[in-house]
Amino acid sequence: MAYNAALANRVRERLAELNNIEEKEMMGGLVFMYNDKMCIGIIKDELMCRIDPELHNEAIEKTGCRTMDFTKKPMKGYIFIDDSGMRSQQEMDYWLNLALDFNKKAKSSKKK
Repeated sequence: MAYNAALANRVRERLAELNNIEEKEMMGGLVFMYNDKMCIGIIKDELMCRIDPELHNEAIEKTGCRTMDFTKKPMKGYIFIDDSGMRSQQEMDYWLNLALDFNKKAKSSKKK
């Protein structure tokens, strides 16, 4: 399953100044790990963001956003954004900032 390379490049450009970013191919797409925590991903043509679960219901009311249901099981705190929700850089930055902000509080799933 391929992911949108142009979208991945947009994310890379935005994250370029951050330390401790790691890219991993998983879930048939590309995931950006920040501080060893899943933060942002590209699945096909959609942006995946891990956000504060407290902001989930508000987020999915916005254009182009829906609950991530990759495994057919909705996951609160994980959202998909399609092209209609990130046409401008400002719109895309909104989503990326939500994910980066939550990353500070998120628990790492890294096995020790």
